[in-house]
Amino acid sequence: MEDEYEIENSPLCRKETRDGHTVEIEIYRGENADGWILEVVDAEGASTVWDERFPTDQAALDAVMETIKEEGISTFLDPPNPELH
Repeated sequence: MEDEYEIENSPLCRKETRDGHTVEIEIYRGENADGWILEVVDAEGASTVWDERFPTDQAALDAVMETIKEEGISTFLDPPNPELH
């Protein structure tokens, strides 16, 4: 019998579209977890997961939105689209 592990998804999870590309922003944590996990998934299913854990789900969302603003959404595409930089 396997132990069940509860995952809490943030209500801040969303899809973000820029330059004609959409990614899913996933923010979640496990039970008894130390911080929120941030993951970005592109349309092909490739994901980017931050090594850092965030103290709040808002801090995680702020981090990904700042990355999109500074580096462009193409940084999360697999393979990255150099035309967007």
